[in-house]
Amino acid sequence: MDKFLPDQDTSVKELYNAICKLENNGEAFLFFEDLLTINEIHSMAQRFHVAVMLDAGAKYHDIVKQTGASTATISRVNKCLIYGSGGYQKIIDKLKEGNK
Repeated sequence: MDKFLPDQDTSVKELYNAICKLENNGEAFLFFEDLLTINEIHSMAQRFHVAVMLDAGAKYHDIVKQTGASTATISRVNKCLIYGSGGYQKIIDKLKEGNK
């Protein structure tokens, strides 16, 4: 894992390692409820929902209407999908595989 995070400090690596140890939705819920504010959780969930909708081919107008996300947020997520590290796409693809 460290080869993917060469410039990250120890605390960031420790956080990522902790997240990887979560075994189910219940553990994730408890961990993120303690770690993040409710607004941070909602912001993360909104960005991920935007990514899923963009991947499915949804138009900006429909995404704004359904998620309440700003066009700036949608544009940022779209840039990550196109030019980012592939994190969104990897998880979206895994979720699609799990639904088959």
